[in-house]
Amino acid sequence: KNIFILLLLLTCVVLMGIAGLLYWVPYVGFANIYHGLPVIMAIVFSSVVLFLICGGLTLVFTIVRGKNLFFNRRIRGVVIRFLFPLLILVGKCVGISRDRVRRAFITINNQLVFVEARRVRPEKLLILLPHCIQFHDCDVRITGNVENCKACGRCKIKNLVRLSQEYCVSISVATGGSVARRIVVEKRPDMIIAVACERELTDGIQDTYPIPVYGILNNRPFGPCYDTDVDLELVEEGMNAF
Repeated sequence: KNIFILLLLLTCVVLMGIAGLLYWVPYVGFANIYHGLPVIMAIVFSSVVLFLICGGLTLVFTIVRGKNLFFNRRIRGVVIRFLFPLLILVGKCVGISRDRVRRAFITINNQLVFVEARRVRPEKLLILLPHCIQFHDCDVRITGNVENCKACGRCKIKNLVRLSQEYCVSISVATGGSVARRIVVEKRPDMIIAVACERELTDGIQDTYPIPVYGILNNRPFGPCYDTDVDLELVEEGMNAF
């Protein structure tokens, strides 16, 4: 949260600086066109900057208070579509790694999704898993149907299938972003609980908007994309919440 708020405030400062520069550069020329034009442009740019600052502060208050403010769903859209790419750029300029910014983004997205508190029918909730959570030497193909799992216990697929059956929710495994998007189109869920790495989660949250995505980072004891793991308690907490 602290990283996200810091980057958000830095972005507001950068936007103010850009707006000031855009006003100052043509200032002399505006006065020659019409003596009142500099004042008009000042009002226009000030209004834009004020709007951006108010939006940023509203998001900060939502994050800090953990409560739904007047247009929270719109805020989530602004964060996903516009602010996140800016935060990546600002983070790079101040030496914060892309993955740290992504983790901050996932945390804030989850909080905003929780604040919305959308309840869905079990059949409209989708659990979306990465293929790397399956044991690397398993011969069973589960990408088409997770229930093909033989429940050998060498990975968490067995436990996740049990959870999906217990709660009567849909569960799918994706081998990549394009497959995940196809699954979402086919299943047409109202809510997604997604397990993946930072990059896949942030891409998925952006690609599936406005469908709310609650993101859970996978554990990578053997490195990325190889016998990854997931905290089952976090998955079940998400299922209970939505």
